[in-house]
Amino acid sequence: MAGQKPQTITIDGKEYNAADLSQEARTQIMQVKVTDDEIARIQQRLAIAQTARTAYANALQSELPKDAH
Repeated sequence: MAGQKPQTITIDGKEYNAADLSQEARTQIMQVKVTDDEIARIQQRLAIAQTARTAYANALQSELPKDAH
């Protein structure tokens, strides 16, 4: 297909033509992306857990006696 721009990948600020990379390099890029996606998923789950913990701690505070020493 004439006029189609080659797919490029930027790594550490350097741009590479994907077609010029070895199969192993392309596999490693895919693994990095899968790992980045998993990290993002875990961070999202952590944010949900932290929000829930804050809500539980607030609910606990409202249940504690007001005159505790």
